[in-house]
Amino acid sequence: ERRVYEHKAKLKKDSFTARYNIDRLVYIETFNDVRDAIAREKQIKSWRRSKKIALIEAENPRWKDLSLEWE
Repeated sequence: ERRVYEHKAKLKKDSFTARYNIDRLVYIETFNDVRDAIAREKQIKSWRRSKKIALIEAENPRWKDLSLEWE
């Protein structure tokens, strides 16, 4: 939740989310082990854009901002 707030508030002006005006959380996975989360993040980052979009649309076809459920 803290990191989502930091991204939405653009607290780090040189961050990717601030530079490209990223303001929605459209996909999330949870893990018990941080190593598993990091491995999954690396896996997804290696994918083509079309595969990432398919992953998002399978779970969140309207691209709803999932962070709104936390506020």
